Amino acid sequence: MKHTNYRLTLDDAVQVWLHSWNGEYQHQIAFRFGVNQGRVNEVLKGKRHPGSEQIAREKRDLH
Repeated sequence: MKHTNYRLTLDDAVQVWLHSWNGEYQHQIAFRFGVNQGRVNEVLKGKRHPGSEQIAREKRDLH
């Protein structure tokens, strides 16, 4: 787990999408990255790192 003032990077945001699609709840994803659940929600609503969903889709399709 990362320290409390950690900011999600674009790579983290891609991982947030992948974890979400795998059925993890937002609070579980937030704990994984050491951030508030609101930061995860911002990613999933497209308010932070808006291109991360597309990158995650491409990454998921490669596997």
